[in-house]
Amino acid sequence: MGFFQKAIASTKLRGFINILVFLLFCLNFSVSDAYDALDPDGNITVKWDIISWTSDGYIAVVTIFNFQKYRHIQAPGWKLGWTWAKQEVIWRMVGGQTTEQGDCSKFKGEIPHCCKKDPTVVDLLPGTPYNQQIANCCRGGVISSWVQDKGNAMSAFQITVGQAGTSNKTVRVPKKFTLKAPGPGYTCGPAKIVKQSKFIMPDKRRATQALMTWNITCTYSQFLAQKAPTCCVSLSSFYNDTIVNCPACTCGCRNSLIQPGTCVDLDSPHWASALSSSRKNSDTPLVRCTSHMCPIRVHWHVKLNYKEYWRVKITITNFNYRKNYTQWNLVAQHPNFDNLTQTFSFNYKALTSYGSINDTAMLWGVKYYNDLLMQAGPYGSVQSELLFQKDKTTFTFKEGWAFPRRIYFNGDDCVMPPPDAYPYLPSASSHMVIPMCNLLTILTSLVLLVAYH
Repeated sequence: MGFFQKAIASTKLRGFINILVFLLFCLNFSVSDAYDALDPDGNITVKWDIISWTSDGYIAVVTIFNFQKYRHIQAPGWKLGWTWAKQEVIWRMVGGQTTEQGDCSKFKGEIPHCCKKDPTVVDLLPGTPYNQQIANCCRGGVISSWVQDKGNAMSAFQITVGQAGTSNKTVRVPKKFTLKAPGPGYTCGPAKIVKQSKFIMPDKRRATQALMTWNITCTYSQFLAQKAPTCCVSLSSFYNDTIVNCPACTCGCRNSLIQPGTCVDLDSPHWASALSSSRKNSDTPLVRCTSHMCPIRVHWHVKLNYKEYWRVKITITNFNYRKNYTQWNLVAQHPNFDNLTQTFSFNYKALTSYGSINDTAMLWGVKYYNDLLMQAGPYGSVQSELLFQKDKTTFTFKEGWAFPRRIYFNGDDCVMPPPDAYPYLPSASSHMVIPMCNLLTILTSLVLLVAYH
């Protein structure tokens, strides 16, 4: 009987361990999913600075800082939401506006700008009258990445809050912050009261400080942003005729019966009329029908080999008929970026994510030249070439060394082909097969000739 009890106890223990391992796996998946190894400290920080008290609340300046190296906020821009802790209302706003006013029927005289318990704020558009602007506002919610354009990596608005506390002890921080940029993908933590911000006067001879400050940190997860990948990578080289395309069904599979209208077939005689009619709904991507069905394809071509250098050509193609990519950027990881000699028609910045290791580069278009990646069509691509100096201790064309380890487009990880599909370098041994076979054929013929005689 003791044996069976031990067996049952052992079975229960194994079951408990399996459940524990499963839970730990789920926990690790959710945590690592929002972690970006190439930008481990990247985040968007919302700073809420109370600059003065009013009779029933306060005036605050809310600033959105994009501390991400290469992930920016594209049009139609950010949306910031929260839930008030008490019965607060927004009397006035400068540099921003709420998407809905809410029910303000109980107010007489001056009507608040917004009475919703959970307001959502958006940026104002360019061209807003100056008396409705503050610094760093009114760009339509577009925020650059920190590396690409630090001066435009922030956005701000001023808000007058009523029916709130009128001192540091009575005011309550809002809850449940949300950030859409422009869609889902960001998860925001709770507001934390921090040391008051300081503001340097234009003459730099005096500093003032906020009466109260709290921060909200939001982190990005590609898994939350999109159900499927948004870009893929194809490869080719001068030493092999094989062009390795993006893996099939990378961003979805072509199936017009299940999802009609999701792609444009250029072989169809009616594709032009179908394209013009489908552009009315610009929210969902409409891509060219391909085997990979991705809106963006990045092609890495090993172009030339010199004695001391080697050259790569990068082409970014937009297959989406409904979207232009403004201020696009590309991040590539390769061990030879520490000896990058020259880039042609792209801007370049080294990203040292691991101390002194320089194997990651950020590339983006030259302003007014190719910083706009047009929608799918004859102008829907940008390209450049990179010139690398060889490091004789590490350089080789063998085993796919010349191809990138990882590529990001606009902050999203692009799907690479499997390593065993990379264009291979013809080895010396493959050239020796034919002479050996010829030699064996000759020897066999000689043996047979001698035998018959």
